[in-house]
Amino acid sequence: MKYQVGDDILVLHSNEEGKVIEIINDKMVMIEVRGVKFPAYMDQIDFPYFKRFTEKKLIPQKKLEPKIYVDQIAKEAPKPNQIKVSEGVWLSFIPKFALDDFNDEVVELLKIHLVNKTNDGFRFTYQQYFNGEEHFSLVNEIQPFHDFYLHDIKFEAVNDTPSFSIDFSLLPEQKGKADHYEVQLKLKPKQVFQKIEQLKEKNEPTFSYTLFTQYPDKQAESLPLDSLKAKGFKVYDAGKIKEYLPPARSVIDLHIEKLTDDYKHLSNFEILSIQLAELEKWVDIAISHRQQELIVIHGVGVGKLREEVHDYLKTKREVKHFVNQYDPRFGFGATQVFFHYK
Repeated sequence: MKYQVGDDILVLHSNEEGKVIEIINDKMVMIEVRGVKFPAYMDQIDFPYFKRFTEKKLIPQKKLEPKIYVDQIAKEAPKPNQIKVSEGVWLSFIPKFALDDFNDEVVELLKIHLVNKTNDGFRFTYQQYFNGEEHFSLVNEIQPFHDFYLHDIKFEAVNDTPSFSIDFSLLPEQKGKADHYEVQLKLKPKQVFQKIEQLKEKNEPTFSYTLFTQYPDKQAESLPLDSLKAKGFKVYDAGKIKEYLPPARSVIDLHIEKLTDDYKHLSNFEILSIQLAELEKWVDIAISHRQQELIVIHGVGVGKLREEVHDYLKTKREVKHFVNQYDPRFGFGATQVFFHYK
């Protein structure tokens, strides 16, 4: 390995000096330049010693340079690559590769960065979850056109359905812009594996997800309640919302014949959509009533409905855990859900 952690390096395209802070793989290292951390290929950097040697003046020059006055200095037009273009805010993942026992290259870690390619600075609250349970959180700020290293996750943990919630607010506040803007992202293992393969084929260092391209404007004021009542809408007191909710159920059955009589002409997709809408409805009602448990009957079949039910439950923060085990009443055709509330 040509470089080691702690080595001084020179970035060839910018002629800036920095340090190696981590070895990512045999072709790439993580470097830090003026407090900014980012990955670089080894052919993009070099040792700075030759540059330092050639810059040393062994004999001081005594020749006086002719004076140049301010009005004689030509104004240089900005170069195209010096103009920063707003491209949005992303969550970026840098795979760190290692060799396994068979000398094959495998992904060991995913290094997560928040990338701000806009003209605005943001204060953000970052939360990362596995299977709906919080794993890591951070509150900080990111400046315009900067990257911010968040943390690492083990690559094997991608199977635990990692999800991310980031709440942004502008620095400083701007009139007409939203007070805050929350963005959520959930990684699906199959999609991540595909992105890793594409990344290796294209010899690229990262894969990213766009969180937003432009910070949103403040939404218009809602209509006065009196005008809504005058138009025939029912307006309820939020403090008495439970009085108007349907009573919570301890068991819900998602078999399509239990949900509608007119289902024989429906496609499999339409049936699944009805079943998932019913699931979301009763889970939300259970949470509103701060219910502790719920049994969801999905049947056995080929397992498609059960899989979709489990994927949905993983996205709900109030779901502590769930189990699909044998029950004398439902066999293996039901999942028991346990809730928790802060």
